[in-house]
Amino acid sequence: MQAEAWIEHDYNPFIVFDNSGKILSLNQEAQYLLGEVAHKKIFDIAGAYASMTYGFKTTIIDIAFGSYKFYAITVGYNDESSIGIKLYKSATKKFANVEEYGESANIYALLDLCISASSTNSSIKFRKEFDPTFPDVRLKIEPFMKLLTKVYQSHIIASTTITTRLALITGEYIRFNNKKYPIFSISIKADARDGSYEKSIEEIAGKSNCTVHFENDETIISAALVS
Repeated sequence: MQAEAWIEHDYNPFIVFDNSGKILSLNQEAQYLLGEVAHKKIFDIAGAYASMTYGFKTTIIDIAFGSYKFYAITVGYNDESSIGIKLYKSATKKFANVEEYGESANIYALLDLCISASSTNSSIKFRKEFDPTFPDVRLKIEPFMKLLTKVYQSHIIASTTITTRLALITGEYIRFNNKKYPIFSISIKADARDGSYEKSIEEIAGKSNCTVHFENDETIISAALVS
C-alpha cells in the first residue's frame, strides 16, 4: 500500500502549503478541519513553529479550533517552496454503550427551559436560530442543563442580546460499534463573555459528554447526536 493512502486516511489532519499560503495538498481529515478554521490560520501556525533550518520539528502545544482540539504539531520543509504541517488530535472521550451516553430528550425543550430560566428578571433579548430537523437526543440531562445555565450566566454580563444557534456540524462524527454518529453544536453568542467561568464550564462539559470552545463573544458546545 502506498504511503499516500495512509496519509489520506490518517486520523490527524495533514496539509502542505506553498510559500504564499496556497494549499498544495491535504488529507480527508484536514478537509473537515478547514470547515471550522481558515487555512491562513493553519499556515501562520506552520510558519511560527517551523524549524529555523530545513527539516522537521515537533512541538507539544494545546490548540483548539471549534470542536477540534490538538495536543501537538509537526512542521516540516525541505526547501523554500513548500511547508507541511500535521496536527495531532486529542483523544475523543469514548462510551461503552449508547445507553451510557444519557437519556433520550427533546433538545429544543431543554434549550427553551434554560433560556426561559436565564431570561428571568433580565432585560436581555434572547434570540433562537434552531435547525428544525433534530430528533430526540441522548444526553446526560442534569449536567447538560447545568452546562447551558453556566454558559448563559457567563454571557449575561454586559450583553444586550444573546443568540443561541443549534445546528449539525458537516463532515464530523463519532464512530461507535461500526456506526457513525453526527456531531451537533450549540453556539451561544452575545456582546461579551466573562472568562472567569471557563474552568467551571469545561468541568461540567466533561461530565455532559460535551466539548466547549471559547471565542471573545461566543461559547460553542459540541456533542454527538446519539438518538
